[in-house]
Amino acid sequence: MAKLNYHHLHYFYIIASQGSIAKASKKLHVTPQTLSAQINMFEHQLGFNLFDRTGNRLVLNNMGHAAFQYAEEIFSLGDELMYTLKHPPTKSSMRFSIGVTDVIAKVVSFNFLKAIYTMAEPIKLICKETSLEVLLGELAVNKLDAILTDTALPSSYPLKAHSHLLGKSGMSFFAHHTVANQLALNFPQSLNHQAFFIAGEGTSQRLSVLTWLEQLAITPNIIGELDDSILTKYFAQAGYGAFCAPTIIENHVLEQFKVQLIGRTNDIVERYYLLLPKRKMQHPASNHLLTEGKKLFEHPML
Repeated sequence: MAKLNYHHLHYFYIIASQGSIAKASKKLHVTPQTLSAQINMFEHQLGFNLFDRTGNRLVLNNMGHAAFQYAEEIFSLGDELMYTLKHPPTKSSMRFSIGVTDVIAKVVSFNFLKAIYTMAEPIKLICKETSLEVLLGELAVNKLDAILTDTALPSSYPLKAHSHLLGKSGMSFFAHHTVANQLALNFPQSLNHQAFFIAGEGTSQRLSVLTWLEQLAITPNIIGELDDSILTKYFAQAGYGAFCAPTIIENHVLEQFKVQLIGRTNDIVERYYLLLPKRKMQHPASNHLLTEGKKLFEHPML
């Protein structure tokens, strides 16, 4: 059997990624005629076509899709190899870069990430907090080693990564002490028309809470949609309205923000995931955090 021509494979991969020979030629700085000839040679070597030709358009056929998946994995591993060789971890300079979605409560992030410093090797922690979309892009190009998020990666998403469930929690509701006792008497119906703060758009918590309230025919007076959970707690502490937070951090909320518990429900479930890329060489901190992170959900966080 003839050996695979990786030069031809790379041309095929770029053409398939770009969607046309014209676009691929600009990216590769190779003439369209040369690319066309190289792809014809590649297909001849393989013994089958990778594209269906429709006029000037090239469309991947079934064999082409299969070849593209292998090519994607091969060149991804090549990028990973180059990154690993250029950034070899050492005991004096090992870095662990993790992204945390901005909807994760700071107390959860802290309790999760502090396990880094229980490792035998000294590690410099690099943490970036922003939206999941931005973090996934950085994970794809090896700028991040992992992502802590409340959303599992969709199976249809092109990034090759595992969604490891760390744990889950119900939801607790809080308010200023001047109204909390009254609201607790008929919870959750007491939330109907009650001033309420909810998480910002695009968060799984927002969708879960609104769905639960709708199922119970409860319509709170939503006076704020806030991405920053700390800001939400400050508003509630000042008596502006009620809010909710994962039950796993209930003790922390009561202690730090001087609000009072209204009630709890396990019908709303907040899940926490550690997203790890499907790499041959995982960062040593990844498995450590995965093991220690699951322990966090065995007891309430303080």
